[in-house]
Amino acid sequence: MKLTVVGGGSTYTPELVDGFARLRDTLPVEELVLTDPAQDRLDLVGGLSRRILARQGHPGRITTTTDLDAAVDGADAVLLQLRVGGQAARQQDETWPLECGCVGQETTGAGGLAKALRTVPVVLDIADRVRRANPHAWIIDFTNPVGIVTRALLQEGHKAVGLCNVAIGLQRKFAALLALEPSGLHLDHVGLNHLTWETGVRLGGPGGEDVLPRLLTDHGDTIAADLRLPRPLLDTLGVVPSYYLRYFYAHDEVVRELRTKPSRAAEVADMERRLLAMYADPALDEKPELLARRGGAYYSEAAVDLAAALLGGGGSPYQVVNTYNDGTLPFLPDDAVIEVQAAVGTKGAAPLPVPPVDPLYAGLMSGVTAYEHLALEAALHGGRHRVFRALLSHPLIAQYEYAETLTDRLIAHNREHLAWA
Repeated sequence: MKLTVVGGGSTYTPELVDGFARLRDTLPVEELVLTDPAQDRLDLVGGLSRRILARQGHPGRITTTTDLDAAVDGADAVLLQLRVGGQAARQQDETWPLECGCVGQETTGAGGLAKALRTVPVVLDIADRVRRANPHAWIIDFTNPVGIVTRALLQEGHKAVGLCNVAIGLQRKFAALLALEPSGLHLDHVGLNHLTWETGVRLGGPGGEDVLPRLLTDHGDTIAADLRLPRPLLDTLGVVPSYYLRYFYAHDEVVRELRTKPSRAAEVADMERRLLAMYADPALDEKPELLARRGGAYYSEAAVDLAAALLGGGGSPYQVVNTYNDGTLPFLPDDAVIEVQAAVGTKGAAPLPVPPVDPLYAGLMSGVTAYEHLALEAALHGGRHRVFRALLSHPLIAQYEYAETLTDRLIAHNREHLAWA
């Protein structure tokens, strides 16, 4: 079995490789190809990755190359984890929206749109090359904004599934609070990528006993503190929102905070410099502790589980993924990409039935789905007016003066990545 990681020079990659090594019975990878345009990063990340496999006695081999076509040739699955423009572009995404009083974040709001505009054309080019090399290969997208990128891939007919680590992270946290094995918990997870709610936490699987009320009663303070939301809000909602909902539920508070501290992009860039220095140490043969602070917790477990299910080697029967709605949420278009529990197998992901969704959440989902549709139109076809329409539609913006100003700043900061600009 051959898997290819596009963006293999990322400092995330040793986390992924560690997962492949530990979960070799679930996904027996014979060759893992890391491809990236940055040869210097590939050398460092590839070296540590080989040492990780050797330390854990994994018989597979690691190949590194800057040649994308060679990397995807013959691959059974291709994992996308790229960042167009690198941390420098992320720094801008998190900065210039704040100048207008809007949240600066890499996956939502104006910064998220900028990332989508840079990313979608590049991802579609990669996907076309994958399809030419091997039309049967699966594409697993971990590249943000996952919902928009996955919708672009599916819309073009690619065999693609989107993946996020929010659900698996919450499953692990809930299991720890309840002193249970994570595999014994099934989340009733519903929403869009980075806009999700846990409406149930079930023992054993779908239809099992719902322990969410007990979880909120006994551990509500801990969960609220982790989400940085007030405990009374969780009690009122009776569900657990993802931490990304704080950008919506406490937008102005978040903006004030972001204006008074270094950006997350600056923090991550510093971590990356330190991590790459560690990776250069030939004695290092395991992922360093610092990597846990880089983000992407449990990404490797989620990626291995999904790849195993898609490739017929096992994996969990139900997984939280991003895929077409296809009537699952009747208030959204069929071609909207939603993030829900799905039955995953060699034919792809089939969403499980979802109980009626509270209008409080359905309304926000509908608004963000409309934005994602307009954002994808802007990413595919360009034009200032399309960027403006997407920004005006976003629930975190929704004022024409903000949308006008943000449109001009987005284009100014991203001109080198926008062919139409």
